[in-house]
Amino acid sequence: MALPKPKADGSVLTLPPSRPATGPLLALSAGVAVLFCSSLALGSVRIPIHEVVTILFGGKAHTSAWQQIVTQIRLPRAITAGLGGAALAVSGLQMQTLFRNPLAGPFVLGISAGASLGVALVVLSFGAGASALIAGLSITGGVGLTLAASLGAGAVLGLVLLVARRVEDNMTLLILGLMFGYASGALVSVLIYFSASNAIQAYLIWTFGSFSGVTFSQLVVFAPTVLVGLLIAGCSIKSLNVLLLGERYAESLGLSLGYARAGILSSATLLAGVTTAFCGPVAFVGIAVPHLARTLLTTSDHRILLPGTCLMGAALTLFADLVARLPGSQVTLPLNAVTALIGAPIVVWIVLRRRTLRASFAS
Repeated sequence: MALPKPKADGSVLTLPPSRPATGPLLALSAGVAVLFCSSLALGSVRIPIHEVVTILFGGKAHTSAWQQIVTQIRLPRAITAGLGGAALAVSGLQMQTLFRNPLAGPFVLGISAGASLGVALVVLSFGAGASALIAGLSITGGVGLTLAASLGAGAVLGLVLLVARRVEDNMTLLILGLMFGYASGALVSVLIYFSASNAIQAYLIWTFGSFSGVTFSQLVVFAPTVLVGLLIAGCSIKSLNVLLLGERYAESLGLSLGYARAGILSSATLLAGVTTAFCGPVAFVGIAVPHLARTLLTTSDHRILLPGTCLMGAALTLFADLVARLPGSQVTLPLNAVTALIGAPIVVWIVLRRRTLRASFAS
């Protein structure tokens, strides 16, 4: 759906009524539900789907081991994958709209690099004790690593919000965010250069990304934080739609760019930061999913696009996590490798279909 253009007389414009999106959104919801149940049923141990449903509704499985596998291992992993995918996808959508850049992702402001720096400071400082750290704590689920990543991401977020109050131009803010990321990456490189090989291996494992390390006790923190970020994003829908018309015209409509940008940045960085802290730097979801959602839903209206992107992000990460576990196998692939293999063809297909990525913002 093309957004309206400013009228010559300067009169105020409103978005036209959105085309019915109930069907696609219901289909996406059903897809998420199917993938969620499949994530609980498939793996190195196959569990019948009716047994999974029985366990989810509080019943007892035919085998006690199945009950333990579903409730203690696969359920928190599936919930984390769904929430993490939704968070990254919505964060990417907000960044692409705010900066009007089709290649912008949730980590363009250095949030991922800040989280990586926090983890690097902890893991690479252990030296010879890095192997013990991995053995004692899940590399992506350990409380110390999660806290370190959160502090790193939070520090960069604080810098971004501080700079955002002084910088009016979004492109300047984008460049400064990239510089924060490069500076954090440079510090990580220095730490790696002076670290022991086993500590470097521990850090590299974290960078692969994983949804398996988040337990129910950590979901108590992770899930509400993601939901708060999504709620802030939902409150920014009107601002996101107006920003598609350009900053100057948005101001003429009465939009406060400062408050709008602060709300969008807070939501996007919160969603990206908490997901990176708990799951590692999961790549490509934030860039690929918004474009796929625009193509599938054929709209740029965020009243439809945001919930659609949320559902599509959850579906993509649930599917990627399922592929990474290779159901029926003991092998687990790096999550980032799977998301890139899935996401890259999506973006290539959209580029070839629309000739230019910028067309995605006017469909």
